[in-house]
Amino acid sequence: MIGRKRIWKPVGFVDYSSLLLSVVNNVERRLMSTCRAVVVPRFGGPEVLEVRQNVGIPDLGASEVLVRTFAVGINPLDCRMRSGYGRSLFEPLLPLILGRDISGEVAAVGSSVRQLHVGQEVFGALHPTAIRGTYSDYAILSEEELAPKPPSLTHVEASAIPFAALTAWRALKSTARINSGQSLLVIGGGGAVGLSAIQLSVVAGCRVASTCGKVSIDRVMAAGAEQAVDYTSQDLKAELKGQFDAVLDTIGVPETEALGIGLLKRGGHYMTLQGEAVSLTDKYGLLAGGAAAAVVLSKKQVQYRQSHGVNYSWTIMRTDSEALEEIARLSKVGKLKIPVGKTFPMTEAAEAHRVRESKVLRGKVVLQIE
Repeated sequence: MIGRKRIWKPVGFVDYSSLLLSVVNNVERRLMSTCRAVVVPRFGGPEVLEVRQNVGIPDLGASEVLVRTFAVGINPLDCRMRSGYGRSLFEPLLPLILGRDISGEVAAVGSSVRQLHVGQEVFGALHPTAIRGTYSDYAILSEEELAPKPPSLTHVEASAIPFAALTAWRALKSTARINSGQSLLVIGGGGAVGLSAIQLSVVAGCRVASTCGKVSIDRVMAAGAEQAVDYTSQDLKAELKGQFDAVLDTIGVPETEALGIGLLKRGGHYMTLQGEAVSLTDKYGLLAGGAAAAVVLSKKQVQYRQSHGVNYSWTIMRTDSEALEEIARLSKVGKLKIPVGKTFPMTEAAEAHRVRESKVLRGKVVLQIE
């Protein structure tokens, strides 16, 4: 028994430190069962947004992570969902919590989560069809929807990046499969997805041209574009000399579609963010609308393959853990940046939406969670 000290505990001894820790853990679990959240009780303008207390937090699944929210980027999708976009899916689920982007701290993890731990700073984005969003004190995401936040970024800066960058990544890497030496045209390069696409393409070794508003030309050029043309130009096609291997159209109106298709090389890829799947399902219901969307997409693909020899697709953001890790790496070294125009507290979410929809602000609008 030399060198070993035996600790005797009298009968009836109570380990108060363990008891206190147990009580604290139980209190924390109770406190984290509800939180504040910005909800949409009905579809409409920014005024419908409500900040509610004591909104329930669902139990974590095995592969899920509970994130204490510090900042949330506001995306065009958030505003469209608030107005009723996707009502065929979301209307039965009202009141709805909006939000896709997030930056925060891991508060709890599911039983099968291995790469993330409590207290770690993370950022990421939910899939467009996720039911419970991120405009809340605590949000739930799957492990593959999160990555460690680059330490060089603030939470506000980090929250502006994931959804837009993953959307651009989906188009460029998964659909067009861009390679070094190729050329890309970004229609609407001044927004978050457009800027992400420009920067990702430059890193991949591509030459990039872009259309944008006059006020965004300097920003687009700073992102790495070789050419930036004011979209109000009388002859865009003439100014955008040459043909391109891929076109990413973030605007998606008939005029920009005709421009993009007309500037593609044979075998090139035209990708639009404004596919008709959601609008058709909202109009005809999930089943009939989904079938109608498949028909519309197929007709477009056949039409442009026969008339121009090019590929046509609708781009939808997908969660991709490997892509998010690369996006984090590029953000860390300063090769992927999304400028933030203004921040608002969560209690002013309605005003944040008004500012976002006014389109007078340059840069992303972000909610900071107090």
